[in-house]
Amino acid sequence: MNYEETLTYLFNSTPVFEHVGASAYKEGLDNSLALDRHLGHPHQQFRSVHIAGTNGKGSTAHTLASILQESGYRVGLYTSPHLVDFRERIRVDGLPISKEYVVDFVRRERPFFVPLHPSFFELTTAMAFQYFAHRRVDIAVVEVGLGGRLDCTNILSPLLSVITNISLDHTGFLGDTLEQIAREKAGIIKPHIPVVIGETTPETRPVFLETAQRNEADIHFAQEEEEVTGQICGTDGQTWLTTRSYGSLPLWLGGSYQLRNANTILYSVNELRRLGIRCDEEAVRRGFSRVCENTGLMGRWQRLQNRPTVICDTGHNVGGWEYLSRQLKAQVCRQLRIVFGMVDDKDLDSVLALLPQEARYYFTQAETHRAIPSGTVKEKAIQRGLVGESYADVPSAYRAALSDANPEDFVFVGGSSYVVADLLTSLTSKDDQLAKSSSASR
Repeated sequence: MNYEETLTYLFNSTPVFEHVGASAYKEGLDNSLALDRHLGHPHQQFRSVHIAGTNGKGSTAHTLASILQESGYRVGLYTSPHLVDFRERIRVDGLPISKEYVVDFVRRERPFFVPLHPSFFELTTAMAFQYFAHRRVDIAVVEVGLGGRLDCTNILSPLLSVITNISLDHTGFLGDTLEQIAREKAGIIKPHIPVVIGETTPETRPVFLETAQRNEADIHFAQEEEEVTGQICGTDGQTWLTTRSYGSLPLWLGGSYQLRNANTILYSVNELRRLGIRCDEEAVRRGFSRVCENTGLMGRWQRLQNRPTVICDTGHNVGGWEYLSRQLKAQVCRQLRIVFGMVDDKDLDSVLALLPQEARYYFTQAETHRAIPSGTVKEKAIQRGLVGESYADVPSAYRAALSDANPEDFVFVGGSSYVVADLLTSLTSKDDQLAKSSSASR
């Protein structure tokens, strides 16, 4: 099989949560432990940082990886989901896993894993850990897929655990209260391994304290000893953070929520330094300023064009939209236009209640059967006083928004990671076609 055939095999023969939702979720670590034993315990061959949380864990993982790269380490990075190409999930020093390695891993290990019936995420996690061991990474930054306690990444014994925050998400799997969800996320807290908590609520703080005490793990609350002391917006639009320990830092990731992420990141860096990981002030500064370049991060208040301004963001739940809505309402523009869709395990009604009333909407659905039909989204949105039309797919909704837009308008695309993924995939395909056309004409 070539790379494309191998991906088709993976997506079609193993349950993929991003595609089928609940039926792909496998509770427990039995398959992960079996794969790990079969592969020779690759996760024991490198140090790691393990990151959980409802929102911000992807940005936190990428920025920590960038800082560690700038500190001279060979760094593995494992995140999910991907937006354009599967290989985004598994990187070493920012470079995606090779197509050849993906093909060879599946061909070589298929006789073992077929009878095991692993989920897509169980299998790709095993692939990531084996790849990191093969590439002899110094340290891997690993993002939890779902929850924490029963997530297949939780076979790690990391240097440091990080939990960014807790809000209501994946309630069908993790519980329908903040306390219940916190208990699942706190499952990554290991005996005698320090943990940094980014943000807490009155419901979640006792859970983290109790779990840390039971595991005799040092616990640090970043929001109580804030590293980020303020922000300065330059005349060129660049945002700078003022910090206690690292001077002024450039914040290249857009989105007001990144201020909270930055505080969690810097506190985590402090703890890594205490554990003997070298991260000097200049490496931290470069890591922040080069995070997208170093790690390939996309979809975090990502600017796609100017006049009209087009921004996309993967924020996909109530916790994320509490920040996004405020930022959208603050935009100075002639007309705010929002291409919007969600998937079926998210709280659509609560997110709709947060959306700006004055925007023009282009309701859509991503290419996953988990997507809420655009007509349903429109119907519920109209009940909230929102105005717009529905479109069968993301590219058509985006084209309609651009066609309607004046150069002074602001176009936002989001509501789901999959909406952003469909948009970026369509734009990448268009760029590839233009490149091929241009090459053929020369």
